[in-house]
Amino acid sequence: MLGKFFKKPADDMGGRVPPGQSLTARFPVLTYGPAQHYDAAEVVVRITGLAGEKTFTWADLLALPQTTLTYDIHCVTHWSKLDTEWTGVRVTDLMEHIQLDPAATYVMQHSVGGYTTNLSLADFTRSENLLAHTFNGEPLTAEHGGPLRLVVPHLYFWKSAKWLTGLEFMAADQPGFWEKNGYHMRGDPWAEQRYDDD
Repeated sequence: MLGKFFKKPADDMGGRVPPGQSLTARFPVLTYGPAQHYDAAEVVVRITGLAGEKTFTWADLLALPQTTLTYDIHCVTHWSKLDTEWTGVRVTDLMEHIQLDPAATYVMQHSVGGYTTNLSLADFTRSENLLAHTFNGEPLTAEHGGPLRLVVPHLYFWKSAKWLTGLEFMAADQPGFWEKNGYHMRGDPWAEQRYDDD
């Protein structure tokens, strides 16, 4: 399997490939349960918790500045994919329309089906993070989190929640679905923070 779809890099490719990762040209589909299929027009992102409650519809999100970025992504299951291109709304642009309580230091991502995963506010508000709807010039497929997912490229990819429905701002860290089931609270690929005892 490793030789057919994945390739061990000879080195870290100039700091691009974290330890323990293999390169893939494919885009493996990994999720808990079936892919969620719904129309883009049904997308709603609700802002709750330590922020002014607000709702962003699909039309609202498309009315915000759209940004295309290229970066590498890394899965906790040991694959990395280089030079992926994503289009969507920068988190920093979204945050300009959110009234955040100064006590907020973490955010919980909520997804269709009840899935959740946590981020520190510092990790969430990095300028390269996107609420993405397009991958490599095509609408994001359901299998990869479409119509809308978060993309947080500096952390393992489970921290980039598929089928995003809400952002809950919090005063303290709390585990989401995978963190409750043994994954690391942060998930830094370069520190190999895969599991809760790493």
